[in-house]
Order: sequence, then C-alpha cells, then structure tokens
Amino acid sequence: MLSFQRSYASDLSNPARDFLAIEGLPVSELRALIDHAERLLPAALGAAVSEERLRGRIVANIFFEDSTRTRVSFEIAAQRLGASIVNLGAGGSSASKGETLVDTACNIEAMGVDAFVVRTSISGGAALVADAVSCPVINAGDGRHEHPTQALLDLLAMKLRLGDLAGKRVAIVGDIANSRVARSATHALVALGAHVVIVGPPALVPSGFDQLARGAGSITISHDLDAILPEVDAIMTLRIQLERAAATGIAPDYRTAYGLTEHRRHRLRKGAVILHPGPVNRGVEIDDSVADDAGSSVILQQVSCGVAARMAVLLRALDR
Repeated sequence: MLSFQRSYASDLSNPARDFLAIEGLPVSELRALIDHAERLLPAALGAAVSEERLRGRIVANIFFEDSTRTRVSFEIAAQRLGASIVNLGAGGSSASKGETLVDTACNIEAMGVDAFVVRTSISGGAALVADAVSCPVINAGDGRHEHPTQALLDLLAMKLRLGDLAGKRVAIVGDIANSRVARSATHALVALGAHVVIVGPPALVPSGFDQLARGAGSITISHDLDAILPEVDAIMTLRIQLERAAATGIAPDYRTAYGLTEHRRHRLRKGAVILHPGPVNRGVEIDDSVADDAGSSVILQQVSCGVAARMAVLLRALDR
C-alpha cells in the first residue's frame, strides 16, 4: 500500500497542520484528536460555543467528488467555530474546462483562504494539493486511499458506547477493496489496540490486507460473516461502491452471504455496536430494521460525531 501522506513533524509547532491520513499519525495525536472531538460534541450539537476560535478565517471546501455528510459536516463544523466557508465543486468550477485540481487550489489560495478541505476521486489527490500550497490541507476522502476524518468519527462513536477500544474486536464487512473508509478505520483501530476482522467476498478483500496496519492490535480476514458474529464488539457494514466498479466482484446473493439482516443482528453479542459510514443501500448491506434500531445502531450518532471530529481537525489546522 503506497503512503500518500506528506511527511510532517508530529509536534504542535508545525505550521502546516495538514491532515492527510491516519497511516503514520502518532498514536498520541490520534488519541488527542478523538478526545478533543468528544469534548466538542456539545458544541457540534448546537450548544453555545464560548469562543469562536476561527473567526476571520476562510476555509475552502474543494469537493470534486459527490458528498452529502462529509461536505455538510465540514461546513457546520467551520461555522460552529466562526469560520467562513467557500464551497467549490467540479461542476461549477474551471475543472469542467480542464483545469487541474492542483491549479484550482493554487488559484484559490492566491485569494487568501486559510485552509483547504479536499475530496477527490484521485488517490493521493489531497497530498498533491498539500505539496502545492502553503496553507493546511485536510483530506475529506481521496480515491481508494484514505478518509481520515471518517475514521475519527467512527472511533468516537464506538468509544462512546464501548469505552476504551484496546482489546475490542471490530468487524468491517463488505466492499473492502474499494473502501478508503476501511483503510482509515483499520489503521486507527489497530493503532489503538483493537482487533479488526475484515469480512467480505474474496473478490472484494485485497490479498495482504491483514498486513496493512501496524500497532498494538491485529487484523484477521474471514469470508464467513456468520462465523464471526458472536465474537465481535462492533460491526461496520460498508456501502457497495458501484461507482468504483465493485459490481464486478459482487454476487447477486450478496445480502444472503454478507448483509446484516435482522436474523444476524440477533446473533451478535449483547451490547455490540452497529455502524455504517453511509450512504446506506438499505436491504443490501443492512436491513431497515437493523439500521434503525436505536438500541444497537449508532449510524446517526456517527453523523453527529462527524461534526465534532471535523471541528477538532479544523482547530488542529488553524487554531494557533
């Protein structure tokens, strides 16, 4: 697995404060970000912010790939902190005329923005922008590479239900091959000492994925969802990414073999947490009754945690 993360010093004096990947992030900094996001949850949910610490700053959202949750939560996170937002998508920009992502970013930086949030179908695209500009760059998802702020919100949602994640067993199920969410979550979970069980059809689980991450935890691979259900503390079902040609690796009976059905929910151990990064293909990766079960599903809490996690990352980048 190639690493696209631009090298940076981990101490807080670094002037750039890019946030490009979970891979390579010091464990102490990962823990600090999750803890900070947890403290910010009340503000993320609308409680008065005592000080708008980013007032006067301008954050440019460059989203050259479709998004709802990530884009809107970055907007809300910046607004909660007092920053101004500029939104740019490929369809309404000079990208439609052939301008590159990097050229777009360089031109916007020349207008005086303070940070970029970049989402792109290009693996390593956020790092390319970071190499070209001097202001901080936050990766909001780049191709099949990583989605680091998603990992933060996922771990926060799990922590709120399970406490310390060290020693916990977390299953990530489905389209692993095309999932930047799976990669970022695996790096983060293993770093914090969790045991990750990767589950999916052989065609959608890359060979060598069990060697992806380093840390106190571990990774195992299984192609049998039913076998691992009683032993996991959390299970994250992934969206089947048809836009990334996942359909070529999916059998027509995917739900039968890998869908989190009502029957399978009852085979989970008591207190197990159910997650999904969204958007949900209901009735395929997960049944309606399972996704909407407030007792075990934290899918909507993940969305709330996303605002807090992105507030923490924006403060890391700009509050100095």
